[in-house]
Formats: sequence, structure tokens, C-alpha cells
Amino acid sequence: MARCVPLMLRACLLGMLSLMAGIAHAQESGSIAGSVRDSTGAVLPGVTVEAASSALIEKVRSVVTDDTGQYRIVDLRPGTYSVTFTLPGFASVRRDGVQLTAGFTANVVAELRVGDVTETITVSGLSPLVDVQNVNQQRVMTREVLDAIPTGKQFTALAQLVPGVNVAGSNGQVNQDVGGITGMSFALATIHGGKEDDQTVRINGMSIASLTSIGNARTNLQDATIEEYGMQMAAAPAEFPYGGI
Repeated sequence: MARCVPLMLRACLLGMLSLMAGIAHAQESGSIAGSVRDSTGAVLPGVTVEAASSALIEKVRSVVTDDTGQYRIVDLRPGTYSVTFTLPGFASVRRDGVQLTAGFTANVVAELRVGDVTETITVSGLSPLVDVQNVNQQRVMTREVLDAIPTGKQFTALAQLVPGVNVAGSNGQVNQDVGGITGMSFALATIHGGKEDDQTVRINGMSIASLTSIGNARTNLQDATIEEYGMQMAAAPAEFPYGGI
């Protein structure tokens, strides 16, 4: 019996780690998705779609369009990407400057025309700003925003900038930050009339909640280690056990 207890504990720990890994995979990444057609508007299956960025360890991630000409490249780290579409008998098309943030799915479509396979057409355009692939509602605070705004760098001070968000200190009193005066103090953020304990805090998708209180995370995040904050306000994915921010 004494030997069974460590085995059971080990199994529980492995299960928890697997669950946390799945949550991290779902929450920390962005995606690029869309469709590919020819010059007549017909869908093109079998097109190789490559997403390249220095943000990726392997530098390039590729997929192939399905029978309906659709594709989706998942688990992409935040950063700037170039997307290339290639199919034998058609000129390649490259789309540069696709900016991805955490949890964002960029909709990138392409039109291929018959041409020399060695020819590459570079399409210039703005990076997609509206996520038409997901239903979750979120606000992203990029490094540029973090450096520019005169406020505290903790996530709760930043959440106060989002319309509809209420922030209270650990004592239940309103903890409004002005010019960074709250420093590293801990606070709870709510929206849509939710409860304070429904707040969920994650780093790269992995929960850092306090073991003593549901929804609380008393970890002070050092500003220099943060690339961006993604704040999900509504319609969060199933990995979230609570309904708050």
C-alpha cells in the first residue's frame, strides 16, 4: 500500500502536467488561416502554404490546402510572418508583414494565376486587424503599448484601460492606478458583472493561480520579461474553468 501511494501521486502529477501542457498549447499561440483560389474564383486544393518567421524555432511551418481550398496553420508564436503559397503550374504568391498576437487568427487569402513556377508575386497589404476566425473577445497590450502608456505594468493596471473592466485591491477597495502609483500591488479584475475570483492568470497558457484562493495569482510579473498581454474578456475557450477575465 505504501508503494501504491507514490505511484498514484506520480500518475496524478503526470495527468496534471498533460492537462497544463494542453492548456498552454491552446492559449499562448496564434494562427494563420484562409482560402486559396485561382483567377477564375475556383478553389485550389493541394496548395502548399508556408508561414515563415524568426519567432518560430523551426523558422518555417507549412500545411496543404484541403479539398475546399481552406488551410489553417496553428500554434504560431507572436511575431511578424510572411506567408507563401505555391502550387505546380501556378506562380507563387507571398504575403509579407502578417502580424500575429497571442490568441489572434489572421485571415490571409490568396489568388494564384497560371504562370512560371519560378515566379513569385509579392502582395503588399496591411496586416489583418480583425479576427474573423474566432469568437473570443480579447484585447492585446503589445510591448509598444506597455512602453508608451503612463501606468503600472502589472496586468491589473493595464486591464483598467479596457472599457467595462472594474479593478479592486485585495482589500476589496477600488485600486485605481494613476501614473504607476500602484506599483506591484496585487488586484482583481472583473467584467460583465462577474465575480473577482473568476479571474484567471496564465503565462504562455499555464495557470499561475494561487493555491490558497480560486482566481487569485499573487505572482508579481517582472515587466522586462513580458512581450505582450492578451486579455480575454468574453467567449473564452473551454480550457478556462471560470467565466471571468
